[in-house]
Amino acid sequence: MRFEIGLSLALCAMAPGGRVEAAERTSAYDAVDPFIGTGGAGHTFPGAVAPFGMVQLSPDTDIRPFKQSYDWAAGYRHGDPTILGFSHTHFSGAGHSDLGDVLLVPFTGEARLDPGEVDQPGSGYRSRFSHDGEVSKPGYYAVTLSDSQVRAELTAGVRTGMHRYAYPKGGSAGVLMDLRSSIYNYPGKVLWSRVRVAPDGTVTGFRQTRGWAPGRKLFFALRFNRKMTAHALYDREEGIPYKGFRQPGRTPADKAQLEGRALEAVFEFGPLDGPLIAKVAISAVSEDNALLNLQSEQAGFDFDALRAQTRRAWEQALSAVDITAPAPMRTSVYTALYHSLIAPGVFADADGRYRGPDDQVHAAEGFTFHSTFSLWDTFRAEHPLLTLIQPPQRNNDIIRSLIASRKHSPHGILPVWQFHGLETWTMIGYHSVPVIADAYLKGIRGFDAQAALDAMVQSATYAPYGGLGDYMALGYVPIDKEPEAASKTVEYAYDDWTIARMARAMGKTDIAKTFEARAAHWRNTFDAETGFIRARKADGAFRTPFDPTAINYGSDYTEGNAWQYSWFVPQDLGGLIAAMGGDEAVVKKLDAMFEYDNSKLDYSHAEDIAGLIGQYIHGNEPSHHVAYLYNYAGAPWRTQARLKQIVDSQYKPTPDGLSGNDDLGQMSAWLVFTSLGFYPVTPGSNEYVIGRPFVERAVLNLPRGKRFTVTAEGLSEAHPYVGKVSLNGKPLTRGFLRHEEIVAGGELRFVMQAEPNTSWAVKPAERPMTTTPYAP
Repeated sequence: MRFEIGLSLALCAMAPGGRVEAAERTSAYDAVDPFIGTGGAGHTFPGAVAPFGMVQLSPDTDIRPFKQSYDWAAGYRHGDPTILGFSHTHFSGAGHSDLGDVLLVPFTGEARLDPGEVDQPGSGYRSRFSHDGEVSKPGYYAVTLSDSQVRAELTAGVRTGMHRYAYPKGGSAGVLMDLRSSIYNYPGKVLWSRVRVAPDGTVTGFRQTRGWAPGRKLFFALRFNRKMTAHALYDREEGIPYKGFRQPGRTPADKAQLEGRALEAVFEFGPLDGPLIAKVAISAVSEDNALLNLQSEQAGFDFDALRAQTRRAWEQALSAVDITAPAPMRTSVYTALYHSLIAPGVFADADGRYRGPDDQVHAAEGFTFHSTFSLWDTFRAEHPLLTLIQPPQRNNDIIRSLIASRKHSPHGILPVWQFHGLETWTMIGYHSVPVIADAYLKGIRGFDAQAALDAMVQSATYAPYGGLGDYMALGYVPIDKEPEAASKTVEYAYDDWTIARMARAMGKTDIAKTFEARAAHWRNTFDAETGFIRARKADGAFRTPFDPTAINYGSDYTEGNAWQYSWFVPQDLGGLIAAMGGDEAVVKKLDAMFEYDNSKLDYSHAEDIAGLIGQYIHGNEPSHHVAYLYNYAGAPWRTQARLKQIVDSQYKPTPDGLSGNDDLGQMSAWLVFTSLGFYPVTPGSNEYVIGRPFVERAVLNLPRGKRFTVTAEGLSEAHPYVGKVSLNGKPLTRGFLRHEEIVAGGELRFVMQAEPNTSWAVKPAERPMTTTPYAP
């Protein structure tokens, strides 16, 4: 698709003469705009969530079946005119839809049990709304439902969500619960569900769904701050006799529970003299544990106290980086930081129990289980960002969760794309491996390293997975036996290199040698004649015909083509540059990629191909490191120019401000790193490649009490290039930073200028790591 380029973020704050105006000094919290990414292809949600929260309480504007669900992957689209209600689980920027559990809908008058039609007001329980009355801040959301004139406010803690509804005076207040509703909805998705109403008005229940993660179980507990005057439970399943009972106004005592596949509940409260508050907790373990979670953060119904508590949590999380920049850029970067701190989320109950990939309940000892791992995306920058700015305990929790998931996996391997403890087998690679290795090599050691290495090796040698048996036998994945073989081969090779890195650091020389050799398997897919990574057949021949621009699902590449995937050799970029013909040839090929004329190409069939700049696709992850590769070929000023091109065109502080799916924080983490002036091209190397800064000043308040400051002297639209760099007051002639230099604290200072500096960081010794250290 063609991405419409918005105004440069820097230009939005330009004063006459090209000088960047001083930043507006709002707090980091107030600089965040959760509406960014809720339009276009961003797939983010605007609702209430705590940092790494288990509950994501947000409005759902529509539910579409099957293929139509892609655009509603987060439940909310900024351009929709109606809101269905508010559900408690959402993905932040995923490329697939699911969740949307326990939908609550406040209403007045008579309850309507079906959503109704968008273009027919009053035909169902959905309501029109206006963005003019909508508010979204970290941990808080509010909107007025125009049809009922109910003012709805939402906030959330880690395991609980709280709704506050202000009804029109004199009207009868009610709340509908629809357990049929789900993002990526289709007939038969709900396998079974239950709802119970206790004598004290507590509502509990569960549902099991067959969706992206099959057989997912979710339990809930709900309490209101007002006594019900009536309630009614309904089974709406088609093809069976109508089983509704307890019409509003009637509450027979012998009917307090209902089970089925299409349940709804109506709760009535009559006229109220103040707001109605609903407090909801979820659990993957049991209804009793949902009740436990309901009490875990606050015993009562103090909405403002929970909102303030979550605000403080966000203020602390966002304080990891103190940014000075023009207001539009500051909003974009702080919102990116916010989005990077949502997942992976807590998925253990207050007592430490969780449900694993074996569908059994387990008790975590000494850590908090986390889930929702979009690892094909997030190993690149999201997890490296967390290792830098999050406390070691959070990173240890994440890694111990991966190891625990492997222990409970029926296949004995680490997660691939997991949510709510369950594996989806989405995307390729075994990218838990670089997440663990990168953390270990950066000194995060609060986990069993031997158990981690065993899990990494097991995942990399599980022959039934993704052609690994052939990969181990042939040195590549053959396309006539396994789809997306070219992508799988190069991604496996990189993952293998990170295993080798961690094994060597642990003194496990035999394992290191085995995986160092496998790290060179990328060479088996490189075609010297065309200069591209290509898929090979089992007989060794490259598959033909070959078109480097072709993108088709299930073809040679994963969500991309040869242009994007031919650069994925982060562990051996020196080897790749040599194979492509050397520095000059690589610079020309990179330029050809960014400047490719797409006018005769149609990628409308490929959902994730967004944010194109030539054949560079920023809306999807395989391209994310490519702009930094000029540094490896001795042309860092070209990286600087490309980064400006990307930031100006792919990010803006508006609902359509993300060019592609945020993918659980990866798109956002890219912007956070890039705005600071450096990026982790090769997680596991402990190096960050220097690009150029996009903020005037940033202070990283690191977890162990150190501060690392980035200063950009003379930064402006007229000065887009790096003139010189210093580290702790001394000239820095190399084009990369080491992790230990950042965590030790200090200052990285850029002096920006109008023209490229073509002599800085160009010598081979000044370039980032370019060759696999132990490859044969």
